[in-house]
Amino acid sequence: MSLGLVGKKIGMTREFFDSGISIPVTVVKIEKGRVIDIYTKEKNGYSAVKLGFLKIKNSKLTNQMKGFFSKKNTEPKKIIKEYRVEKSEEFKTGNEIGLEIFKNVKFIDVRSQTIGKGFAGVMKKYNFAGLRATHGVSVSHRSHGSTGQRQDPGKVFKGKKMAGHMGAKFRTILNLEVVKSDPENNLLYIRGSIPGSKNTIVYLRKSTKSFNRKTSVEKFSLESKEGAKKETKGSTKKPETKKPEVKEQPKKK
Repeated sequence: MSLGLVGKKIGMTREFFDSGISIPVTVVKIEKGRVIDIYTKEKNGYSAVKLGFLKIKNSKLTNQMKGFFSKKNTEPKKIIKEYRVEKSEEFKTGNEIGLEIFKNVKFIDVRSQTIGKGFAGVMKKYNFAGLRATHGVSVSHRSHGSTGQRQDPGKVFKGKKMAGHMGAKFRTILNLEVVKSDPENNLLYIRGSIPGSKNTIVYLRKSTKSFNRKTSVEKFSLESKEGAKKETKGSTKKPETKKPEVKEQPKKK
């Protein structure tokens, strides 16, 4: 296991390369995490680090959390996350951890909450076809149809696809590419889209799955190099030498 970070989704933009190709990226504002507590194998049975993210007012804390933060001598934090690490001795309470832990990291996993859609019917939620839009169907064109069975079993099974609340669920997107990182402004540019709207809290970690895949930077750099090689080969070709034209002399009469 390794440490992770928490950030806020700012929005989407495009990142342009020297070859002229642009990539859609999501910009995430990274919040620095403060080490609140350290767990060791000798004392706790496992080694881990507890980090706190995002500031919060004292008035919004419960009495239990006020006592917790006063005991640790740290400012209150909104989100507290615990990460398993191999060597917890390398960390000290009070230290701040930021984008430096993602240095030279090409792919990450992102977890955030999707946009809430409110109460939705089955046609919007599950892409049902609905009932017939002709005569004979009385004001139930977008309904889900029959849901139960007959006397046996005489009930609706759990998990049946029916109308209900849509969205507002946590989803994890694996192996997203880190196009660019800006440690000075604590910004991370991630290729593609991320669940949630603006100012959604995003949980980041290093990719847990192992795979072989080139980044877009490597792909476009190879393409530009190959194009430059072809251009140089075309320019180094020797020009064709034309034979001098021989004029025919007029015949003597």
